[in-house]
Amino acid sequence: MQDSDYRLEGQVGIVTGAANGIGQALAIGLAQAGADIVICDLPAQHQQAEQTAQAVTAVGCKALVLELDVRSAASIETAVSSACNSFGRLDFLVNNAGVNIRRPFLEYSEAEWDAISSVNLKGVFFMSQAAARQMVRQQHGKIVSIASQLAAVAMQNRSIYAVTKAGVAHMMKALAVELGPYGITANAVGPTFVATQLSESMFKDPAFIAENLPRIPAGRFGSPGDVLGAVRFLLSPAADLVNGHLLLVDGGYTCW
Repeated sequence: MQDSDYRLEGQVGIVTGAANGIGQALAIGLAQAGADIVICDLPAQHQQAEQTAQAVTAVGCKALVLELDVRSAASIETAVSSACNSFGRLDFLVNNAGVNIRRPFLEYSEAEWDAISSVNLKGVFFMSQAAARQMVRQQHGKIVSIASQLAAVAMQNRSIYAVTKAGVAHMMKALAVELGPYGITANAVGPTFVATQLSESMFKDPAFIAENLPRIPAGRFGSPGDVLGAVRFLLSPAADLVNGHLLLVDGGYTCW
């Protein structure tokens, strides 16, 4: 095994939800590994997406900002087509865009079910489908979807989120079976609680910390860099035989 087996030079990849948080860290970190990055996010996040693009180009890689709403199959098709037309290829997709609404199971509404599942499940499915069509033509490609530790265990007030993230993990197994013959791998990453600007308030809540930190044998919550390490590995040549796998980055949360 050589260091080059963990590099991504010459590759082109899409990262959804890349304007901030984990997605931004992934876009910049994958560029540091040598990849050109297509930065996709909602129109309202355009300014932040441009900032991500500046960070990508600062490390010597190309960046393309595209507006994308993963709830819309038409928006997905437009974005993936634009990415392929701009770069002429698509080597990987990182399905990072996701949403959560915390509420007791007995209080969730149909609208909330639709809001969460349309991004976390529908969006991942049709983004993967659009990207895979290009990858099939190339006879190679990699899909990595951000799931959660709640793909493997449950937690109060997050039932819909847990269901969708478990669905994402199992979806990657289904894609691995169907796309493997075309030289395409599909895997999921399941992070524990990750501190970002978007989740800052949660990590300042003493009750949240007291409840959850003792459940992590590693003794700390996650960082975007922890997620990046797993994603970069799965996208690299070093992971060419890893397929249909959920890689938990949870510090041991799911060991209990």
